[in-house]
Amino acid sequence: MTLLEVLQRATGFLEAHGSSSPRLDAELLLAHALGVRRLDLYLQFERPLADAELAPYRELVARRGKGEPVAYLTGRKEFMGLEFEVTPDVLVPNPDTEVLVQRAVEWGRANPARRRFADVGTGSGCIAVAVAHYLPEATVDATDVSPEALAVAARNVAKHDLGTRVRLFEGDLTEPLESGYDAILANLPYVDTEAALPAEVAAQPAVALYGGPAVVNRLLQEAPARLAAGGIVLAEIDPAVVGGLRLEGYKGNRFWKDLGGHDRVLEAWT
Repeated sequence: MTLLEVLQRATGFLEAHGSSSPRLDAELLLAHALGVRRLDLYLQFERPLADAELAPYRELVARRGKGEPVAYLTGRKEFMGLEFEVTPDVLVPNPDTEVLVQRAVEWGRANPARRRFADVGTGSGCIAVAVAHYLPEATVDATDVSPEALAVAARNVAKHDLGTRVRLFEGDLTEPLESGYDAILANLPYVDTEAALPAEVAAQPAVALYGGPAVVNRLLQEAPARLAAGGIVLAEIDPAVVGGLRLEGYKGNRFWKDLGGHDRVLEAWT
């Protein structure tokens, strides 16, 4: 079969097995299996594929059909225009979290004297790395309870040559942090344990997914002691629990909407 015929068959298979982006998934996996860029596929549609080339691709497509995230199958994911290593030890970076990073960068650029950030529950390190990348004078202290996640984050910090400005600490929420931060950022496990999730989301580490509003509220209670005067918290949240957030001790707050128009990122200031 030609490359195009293989893509068409894989797309139909993934569509039948519940993928929300079957053609994109098929292309990403084929580019990975062949060791080429996704763009290169479009220049080779008529290329015949041998069985030796198809065997690893068939396995990847079959695993994707069972709900494994594409990022775990390829080992990488783009976030904020940067490439990150991703393993089953960390959440797959997602577009909703880009809303948080975009606001953090916007706030940092508007407050050039405030360059001390913290990232709580860093996972792959995507938030910490992206903020440090787009705010060249910023430093970021990042925490996580998972040593496996921190190992992935360390490789991503090194990949982007940010070892002098991003520090990693093992511990629960703000416990490993110092004080005097200008901004504390967090994408914590906020999904309710009863939530029905798509297979590719449920396949991600439970410790990074499930926690409900209680985990976010713990952060909100701890953060003021770690913030400098006038500092902010930016936390990704479940839009369904906006009314249950504990915002005592903050002077004000607002919400930033995700791509679907839901209140996804809380901003609260001291």
